[in-house]
Amino acid sequence: MKIQTNSSGTRNMEVSEEHLATIEKYQLFRDLIDSTGYVDEQVLDKLKLNVRSLLEGDAGKDKALLDLCLDVIYHPNMKAFGLQQLVILYINWKNAGNGNLGMTTRAFQGTPFH
Repeated sequence: MKIQTNSSGTRNMEVSEEHLATIEKYQLFRDLIDSTGYVDEQVLDKLKLNVRSLLEGDAGKDKALLDLCLDVIYHPNMKAFGLQQLVILYINWKNAGNGNLGMTTRAFQGTPFH
């Protein structure tokens, strides 16, 4: 799956199902976005700090987490816009994975995340 990482559409990044499963396994988006629901550079910095903390523990031995860091989170193209696209992709992936049981909303660009 490919996500756009800037608003002009000139930069993209590949995200695999394994990356999304790793985000789910470590609940990386839990409590990440504040009450405004908007993703900005501070939210990206918070994610990087949370991941760095995980890497310093036993999770640092998890190849899937290391791959997620190298391929996505610490990718040179990852900015706040890209993180917002990743969150949207993740929400839609989760909704598709549970057969939309009780979840009929699809996230799209401009969606504040509360």
